Amino acid sequence: MATPFQLLQEATILRTIQPYFLFATIFLLILLKHLIKGNQGRRKLNLPPGPSKLPIIGNLHQLGNMPHLSLCRLSQKFGPIIHLQLGEIPTVVVSSARVAKEVMKTHDLALARRPQIFSAKHLFYNCTDMAFSPYGAYWRHIRKICILQLLGDKAVESFSFIRQEEVTRLVHRITESYPGTTNLSKMLGIYANDIICRAAFGRSFTEGGEYDRHGFKTMLDEFQELLGGLSLGDFFPSMEWIHMITGVKSRLESTARRFDCFFNEVIEEHLNSKKNKGDHQDFVDVLLENKNSDISDMPLTMDNIKAIILNMFAAGTDTSFITLDWGMTELIMNPRVMKKAHAEVRSIVGDRRNVLEDDLIQMKYLKAVIKEIFRLHPPAPLLVPRESMEEITVDGYVIPAKTRFFVNAWAMGRDPESWKNPEMFEPERFLERNIDFKGQDFELIPFGTGRRICPAIDFATASVELPLAQLLYSFDWELPPGIQAKDLDMTEVFGITMYRKSNLIVVAKPYVP
Repeated sequence: MATPFQLLQEATILRTIQPYFLFATIFLLILLKHLIKGNQGRRKLNLPPGPSKLPIIGNLHQLGNMPHLSLCRLSQKFGPIIHLQLGEIPTVVVSSARVAKEVMKTHDLALARRPQIFSAKHLFYNCTDMAFSPYGAYWRHIRKICILQLLGDKAVESFSFIRQEEVTRLVHRITESYPGTTNLSKMLGIYANDIICRAAFGRSFTEGGEYDRHGFKTMLDEFQELLGGLSLGDFFPSMEWIHMITGVKSRLESTARRFDCFFNEVIEEHLNSKKNKGDHQDFVDVLLENKNSDISDMPLTMDNIKAIILNMFAAGTDTSFITLDWGMTELIMNPRVMKKAHAEVRSIVGDRRNVLEDDLIQMKYLKAVIKEIFRLHPPAPLLVPRESMEEITVDGYVIPAKTRFFVNAWAMGRDPESWKNPEMFEPERFLERNIDFKGQDFELIPFGTGRRICPAIDFATASVELPLAQLLYSFDWELPPGIQAKDLDMTEVFGITMYRKSNLIVVAKPYVP
């Protein structure tokens, strides 16, 4: 009879080898499926070039922890359009403006579909948001609402008072830190969150500890990691159970529940509010009004509203924060550019102290700085993927239906065929060349282009231009004593969006005209 000590030893051994058995079982099941499926019935296609692949996993092992970097290196070896087999998913990666134009303009309709990603289905209420909704009547319906009522020119202009007030609060928070250091990344994160919360929900959540109580930062970090982390299960869609084994499903369910509880609170507040007709409307007001008055074949449900709001909330917060954080980092690392930007803003504003949105039209160099930030640090390094609805020919290669397309905006911003000195932060390049980021110039498409272009470009631009101009006017920026630009950690954290791993700690000396 075994002693208690022997039983304990056996239990410990079992716990140690259990994970190995688990992954061995997964591997054998995938191998069995692969062998059964075989290669029968496949016709030979003229596919784009790409690296050789392994059985079952294909090229998955070549993505690494930073797929935009790995894919950029592969494109440098195999060309601007490459073919990969990522598990069960045939994939094409585009890394040049020339090929991107063919993909996203010539074949825009054939590539208007989004792949049904497991994480998006869980987070966005079965993909009923703007970004991941399947191409079709419902997507056209909500896009029309977003463009005409939420994110159009009039709507963006109506939120100008919010931007002005939140920029003033941002400057006040930073001023309070002087002569000590300030965690500028944290300040910019609060600003970006407040802008989108007030536009979407009608109020901010930074007072009285609400920001920390709701855990916005943790929720958004988890959200962007789950949505953009290229989960193993997404490459083997026929075996969804892999998400349970890897723990992704439980993380998704937990994050989705937290967002759902928060949105339920917000919607309940709006349903019980005493707003008068004619009062300024936020996104939730507009969507609830559409739900109540919609007599079409597809009226919005509460889950649809929550999906759209999550899209706006997460994307709006991340885009503004990431652009401002990378932008201030680049300016501090490039004193020559900082000096020119300071001079332009201060000469236009003069002694007025507050930058007005009307001033921004004159700030040509500031706009060039923002374009340069988007070039080097696109908020979404790999644009939200598309999927071919039919067989198409791109750059002479035949691409079958149901192929996933990634456009590597990060690599395109560093393509020497499009940019001189691509690794240098030189806003002057945009004073010499008339290139914009609104979807017509394929060298610079941080928001995408075509039917699936992000509809919030104007909202995002307005939320970045004013604070950046005000920060340049209000403060002289320095790194803390003993820290040099070369010491800054420029490591990126990859997800659906890409931010800096380390916070930007600075000394902000108030400027006196």
